[in-house]
Amino acid sequence: MTYKRNLIGAAGFASILLAGSAFADVCDTPSKLGDLGSFPGEVITMQGSMLGTDQEMLEATVSCFEKATGATVQYSGSRDFAALVVADLRSNNAPNIAIFPQPGLAADMAKEGHLVPLGDDMADWMKDNYGAGSSWVDLGTYADANGKEAFYGFAYKMDLKSLVWYSPEQFEDNGYEVPATMEELIELSDQMVEDGNTPWCIGIESGNATGWTATDWMEDIMLRTASPAKYDQWVSNELPFNSPEVINAMNIFGQFSRNDDYVAGGASSVATTSFGDAPKGLFTTPPSCMMHRQASFISGFFPNKGQEVADGEADAFYFPPFSSEDLGNPVLGAGTLYTMTKDSPATRAFFNFLKEASAHEAWMQQGVLLTAHKGANLDAYATPLLRKQGEILVNATTFRFDASDLMPGAIGAGAFWSEMTAFANGQDARTTADNIQAAWDAIK
Repeated sequence: MTYKRNLIGAAGFASILLAGSAFADVCDTPSKLGDLGSFPGEVITMQGSMLGTDQEMLEATVSCFEKATGATVQYSGSRDFAALVVADLRSNNAPNIAIFPQPGLAADMAKEGHLVPLGDDMADWMKDNYGAGSSWVDLGTYADANGKEAFYGFAYKMDLKSLVWYSPEQFEDNGYEVPATMEELIELSDQMVEDGNTPWCIGIESGNATGWTATDWMEDIMLRTASPAKYDQWVSNELPFNSPEVINAMNIFGQFSRNDDYVAGGASSVATTSFGDAPKGLFTTPPSCMMHRQASFISGFFPNKGQEVADGEADAFYFPPFSSEDLGNPVLGAGTLYTMTKDSPATRAFFNFLKEASAHEAWMQQGVLLTAHKGANLDAYATPLLRKQGEILVNATTFRFDASDLMPGAIGAGAFWSEMTAFANGQDARTTADNIQAAWDAIK
């Protein structure tokens, strides 16, 4: 789902203004680096899609590795990274490191033999040192052409989607408390209605990509009502889209989105309200809604471009699990996967650098990095909200990548979007699920 990925990548950086000024020497304050070796004069080439401020933050962080080892890291960023890296790998012109925002593309390159396994010791380290560590190992584990699986993708720099945005002032004025379970969230929504308030702002309009925000709701709910294994089967269509588990999740989403009392503007407005305009209802006088479920990037679409967070006018809490389902603390999100595409001792040392808490803290203090590294000092986060999001990642029992980004384009960026839009417009869950499954069947 290229549209959604690029959108989040661009808009999310509006939160940079929360971090204050910039990238002085970020290597001075993090935890002490371990011995990474000495590689004076050696060059490590790196390709990715990060540009602008994100590239500057990456380079500032990488400078800590350069100072410690004497190596030089040469990063090349491009919006056309996906096409360029594939061409380079297939023409034997690989960089040492390729940074994939798409696990599917990394898996394709591993299958073609273009990625170098990082080793079982690296996978074991991640399992032990990341929140929901097994989930991150699974995300970076792929099969080669012979079907042999290995760990290729080191997750570094995450995005968090399981968030509900709200106004602390409105909650305080109305005596509302942040819910810890989905049952409490539904009870809170009902209380808001009883008090004459509207609980939710929901908008799924996004031009040619209309419907993608509804898929995020579905994915978050699937993680809270079905097991991680069922979620994975859903992504690959081993669990058909019209299975009871999927229809149940869709109906739960409908309890929020198709309830006129719950939604600002009524249920009929959901499909026509722009996803970027939807959260603005939190800030009207009086507020049009009390809550908005959306990823961390959405603050860039607030009326003052995220300044509301810095001023305490907006905050976010974890989209909670059902206590009745006993599925732990699942988190939906995304992240970049660092892969080795040309081996060298200095490159291996760089991956050891990524294991260091200081490699995470150096970027955390700059403003927009989230990490599941349990050893990173949470005090390094530039803002209280980023710290809160970091705590959610560290405490997660399950992490899953955005399902629609992992599905074939005809589904994840096609039928899933369009049919969820039809669902928002009144189509029943069974018909919606059957139509998406028919689209799956057509491409098998």
